[in-house]
Amino acid sequence: MKKTLLFALLFCITLGAKAQLLWKISGNGLDRPSYVIGTHHLAPLSIKDSIANLQQVIDQTEQVYGELVMEDATNPESVMKMQQAMVLPADTTLKSLYTKAQYDTIASVVKTYLGVDFALFDKLKPAAVTTQLALALAMKSLKGFNPQEQLDTWFQTQARQSGKKVGSLETIDMQVNVLYNSQTLARQALLLHCAATHIEQGIDQTLRMTSAYMKQDLDGLLSIIEEKMNNSCDSTPEEQEALIYGRNANWGRQLPDIMKQSSTLFVVGAGHLPGPKGLLKLLQNQGYRVEAMK
Repeated sequence: MKKTLLFALLFCITLGAKAQLLWKISGNGLDRPSYVIGTHHLAPLSIKDSIANLQQVIDQTEQVYGELVMEDATNPESVMKMQQAMVLPADTTLKSLYTKAQYDTIASVVKTYLGVDFALFDKLKPAAVTTQLALALAMKSLKGFNPQEQLDTWFQTQARQSGKKVGSLETIDMQVNVLYNSQTLARQALLLHCAATHIEQGIDQTLRMTSAYMKQDLDGLLSIIEEKMNNSCDSTPEEQEALIYGRNANWGRQLPDIMKQSSTLFVVGAGHLPGPKGLLKLLQNQGYRVEAMK
């Protein structure tokens, strides 16, 4: 009986350790701890009310670092860079990247979910249309989703209102390159076609990812992110490196100097935290003590 109770207790502790979004970083010469929290761009702001010790961490830390400074990302110069990166070369149109059957399939999906003719996007890169389609699916399938309310922006706004520094781990140029220049146009075209021909699967994955996040289940979230269809629609190792693992490694190199300067709350996408190449493991490998906040 005692062994059964002990096993149950250990199971609950282990499960609880994995089900957390906020983590404390200490040791390895740090005078004061820093923290990292995982966000999800489809999650409602209400999730913050269920994260243990979050307000205490916000009050104690001296600065907030995100992937980008959200205020800078929306200034006219940054918006222009993003818009320019989304445009196809002068000698290329979306229609030229597909067969008629492929084009018609995507056009039907765009009309259904975005309510406009695909021809209106003819000078946009396929990756830009894929982003618009994903947003439309999220708005249709996730009850209460509001794209104007983002956790990343909320954390930075709170920091500014308290007179704290807001910094970034990346520049707008870096994110523009990842989103619109890291894949060939042919590859972008294929992935847009994949999205259009797997709508129900995409909706299901979006719902499950958001559910895992709301449960603060990082391992579950990672498992969904890494799901494969075993065809050309799957992310290649190079794409995973560009979008996730390479960025994790870059952030891992930056964090030590930032944490030495001030106690910091790092706010990054939750998918960057778990796994053997995740930011939590990279910090542990550097000698830091990384603990889930309870």
